[in-house]
Amino acid sequence: MEKPYNLQDRLVNFAAEIALFCRTIKEDFTGQYYGHQLLRSSGSAALNFGEMQGAQTDKDFKYKASISLKELKESRINLKILEKINYGSDLNRKELLDEIEQLIKIIATIIKNKSQ
Repeated sequence: MEKPYNLQDRLVNFAAEIALFCRTIKEDFTGQYYGHQLLRSSGSAALNFGEMQGAQTDKDFKYKASISLKELKESRINLKILEKINYGSDLNRKELLDEIEQLIKIIATIIKNKSQ
């Protein structure tokens, strides 16, 4: 799958892929807990990026970018937990972990560059 250059599109695609991944998680208490958390944090990363684009000040921009970064990191940890307990599709989870690492690096670089 070719990745779009547009970061917003990548975050939206990531949130959508997570939603599809969550359908493969067992529907027991553990699966529901981690699935819901993952769905919320991945969607929040994309939504906060959208808010970041409309920021009025550099401080507001960095704040919203940092929320997006925090949500991506939460999603990463959640995916790693699901990997440890063998929940969800193995192949898809590895692709998602790869994408999340790239997105974290991109957002962190944006914050760093805005701080200079």
